[in-house]
Amino acid sequence: MKVPFVHGPGDLRLDEVPPPSPGARDVVVRVATVGICGSDIGYVAMGGIAGPGSHPIPLGHELSGKVEACGSEVTDFTPGDRVIVNPLFNAIGNGGPEGGFADLLLVRDIVAQPKSLWRLPDHLSFDQGALVEPLAVAQHAINRAALQAGNTVALFGAGPIGLGIVIALRRLGLTDIVVFDLSPHRRACALKLGARLAVDPREMTMREVLSDAHGTAGLWGREVVNTNVFIEASGAPAVIPEVVSCAGFQARLLVVSIQKKPVPIDFQTVLAKEMTITAAMGYPDEFPDVIAMLASGEVDVSSMVSHYFDGADFMAAFETAKRAENAAKVLVRYAR
Repeated sequence: MKVPFVHGPGDLRLDEVPPPSPGARDVVVRVATVGICGSDIGYVAMGGIAGPGSHPIPLGHELSGKVEACGSEVTDFTPGDRVIVNPLFNAIGNGGPEGGFADLLLVRDIVAQPKSLWRLPDHLSFDQGALVEPLAVAQHAINRAALQAGNTVALFGAGPIGLGIVIALRRLGLTDIVVFDLSPHRRACALKLGARLAVDPREMTMREVLSDAHGTAGLWGREVVNTNVFIEASGAPAVIPEVVSCAGFQARLLVVSIQKKPVPIDFQTVLAKEMTITAAMGYPDEFPDVIAMLASGEVDVSSMVSHYFDGADFMAAFETAKRAENAAKVLVRYAR
């Protein structure tokens, strides 16, 4: 079977690998749907997880499918079970030996790591199952943000994680959400999911937009905006210094994006404003909540998805996902 591997910076190839067989404590999943993540694009650009490594790495970590085969010691799953893979275990698609863009995926040692597989409710589609992972990233970010009723929020970046954050904010009852993104398509998605405003940062500055949206106040002889919470999900290097400059007293900054280079922060200003800076990565406990949210039908997440491709067209799907101006979440479907 063909699996995409990163061989070096900008060097993505479909390599032939043999179908896996489960060990006594393993499960093989027949993959149904996999999402292309921004980190996948970053891994290819860098040539690996943190730059070129000693060996090629496979891609794919947002996925759902059916159990194909179980090892002799596996008792919690049987062939035919519909499942979602938690890739934090075994580093699937994140530097481990397996990647999810494949017809068959080996999930190692679920006997010791039972949270590496979650059941996909029968009434949810495999496509919805593939959205659990990015939605869990977004939910963990919001869980880290210590939000309160009535908070005003500025969100930078309306990619899949940013859109998931809009969903999570609305679930908490927050409605005053201002989104900044370069892509008209992604801004439209953010509005559809419940953002109050979605702005192209090339047309108005952060300070101008938030002054109009949330008002201003004076602090230490300077004008600051009244936005309570800033969430950085874009990876744009200029955002964090500008947030520190225009944020008000005891404002909070949550960083979810990967910052590829060191970012200068004026900590004298952070101190004077008593700002809180928090980071969020992964999803230690959020899978069950996200699955329950999808199962309840309370939120329609379909607008997060911009494109669908067959597994045989993976390379075309990847090129589409790289064009952020026209794409949000790109899903790749395999034989089911």
